[in-house]
Amino acid sequence: MLVGLLQSSYFALFLIVALGFVLGRINFKGISLDVSAVIFIALLFGHFGVIIPKELGNFGLVLFIFTIGIQAGPGFFDSFRSKGKVLILITLLIIGSACMTGVLFKYLLHIDMAETVGLIAGSLTSTPGLAAAIDSTQSSAASIAYGIAYPFGVIGVILFIKLLPGLLRLDIKKEEKRLEMQQRDKYPEIYTGTFRVTNENIFNKSLIQLQIRTMTGAVISRVKHGDKTEVPSAKTMLYQGDLVKAVGSEYALAQLGVLVGERLQEDLPLATSYELQSLLLTKKEVIGKTLGSLNLQQNFGCTVTRIRRSGIDLSPEPGLTLKFGDKLLVVGHQDSLKELAKLLGNDEKRLSDTDFFPIAMGIVLGVLVGKINISFSDSFSFSPGLTGGILLTALVLSSVGKTGPILWSMSGAANLLLRQLGLLLFLAEVGTSAGANLVETFRESGWALFGAGVAITLVPMIVAVAVGYFVFKINLFDLMGTITGGMTSTPGLAAAGSMTDSDAPSVAYATVYPIAMVFLIVFIQVIAILL
Repeated sequence: MLVGLLQSSYFALFLIVALGFVLGRINFKGISLDVSAVIFIALLFGHFGVIIPKELGNFGLVLFIFTIGIQAGPGFFDSFRSKGKVLILITLLIIGSACMTGVLFKYLLHIDMAETVGLIAGSLTSTPGLAAAIDSTQSSAASIAYGIAYPFGVIGVILFIKLLPGLLRLDIKKEEKRLEMQQRDKYPEIYTGTFRVTNENIFNKSLIQLQIRTMTGAVISRVKHGDKTEVPSAKTMLYQGDLVKAVGSEYALAQLGVLVGERLQEDLPLATSYELQSLLLTKKEVIGKTLGSLNLQQNFGCTVTRIRRSGIDLSPEPGLTLKFGDKLLVVGHQDSLKELAKLLGNDEKRLSDTDFFPIAMGIVLGVLVGKINISFSDSFSFSPGLTGGILLTALVLSSVGKTGPILWSMSGAANLLLRQLGLLLFLAEVGTSAGANLVETFRESGWALFGAGVAITLVPMIVAVAVGYFVFKINLFDLMGTITGGMTSTPGLAAAGSMTDSDAPSVAYATVYPIAMVFLIVFIQVIAILL
């Protein structure tokens, strides 16, 4: 009965997933496999003849890569601009050291050229790399060598990533806090302060004349003249002895103190008709517009004091582009706030809703992009492939944010669910496929090729740690993402993602993966031509 049930791919799939989660929760000296344990169970099932259909694996891969791209897209281009050169250099070192190690073993073990490029592609688990190897050599030996190196290429990256914090003697929680502090330095914490107007140079001048936001970076949220406290407009005048309340970084508030006058230890309560409300941006028509273009002060008599995005408080600069899910802290009259809420949407339910049209359309576009073939010469052509096409498309769409009525984003909960589902399908299929011929392949081809594959997998990761961590001092999470992206290892990224709540590994992975894929194809074709 059990044998019959195991022939059902659905029963086998969910049994593998269930047992994988049981194994993944076993903790040994602070180390656990988490979701990546699924692939080890799948390898065992594959050895005993259980196979998960390739279509299910591809379906899972498509979901996983698309959701990673959507998640990483908003931070991708910032990461590329700020860290791109370093991450690209490390990626080049990963691919270059893998190829050099493969060439070294070619001469040490007298491996033929087709097996050499197959080993390199398998050690980096790159299907596009295998396609380039087969096309360049026109030999089935490349596929056999790929099959020998592939299992450790999958397992080795997972184990390396899991062990990396311990090897570097780093505490993941402390590293998360350190990364959070770095992000706060990039987006300084927002404070409030009350000031008395004592600088005679600004007496009897309007806020628009003083250009306070431009001069100091602070935002005036309230002005008290006599006994009356009001939300200011651009035409509001400042008189001697007035009290103003402002929002901004400590540096901005210090600059405001120089311009306006002494800082006081008191608050300015709003009049009963005024309120401070938090409004959610969920309306498609407003997403992608700058805060200044909405002209909220003139149109609604309201002042945005801060914007909260992904747990970070942002200063309400006029040029700040608004994103879906932004939380705007707004001061204004009760009636005006109701009208503003209609403009922004302020619909919490929208945050949890999932529109499947952008997901389906984005994946369709990604598959089409993956089919594009760029020919540089008769001997060299490049195609992004399924993974590269979908990842590139998702990154671009997520960065764009909106096209007409189509919103290229999804809620955090929906993204996490689809990503986890896709990953489980992918790991189960990859594991059973690799496990099916594992023992037989070793018996036929011996352990020499396997040992060479192990070296080709490990050497680039060691080089990446030596250069990335000890030379360039990049943080642990960027390092994990760069290693998994450079090794073109989706299961490795899954292992990194299970270890932290930070999206830094995903952003780094998305930054370097397309580059690694191109480098690997080029290097394999160069080796095939020269050797």
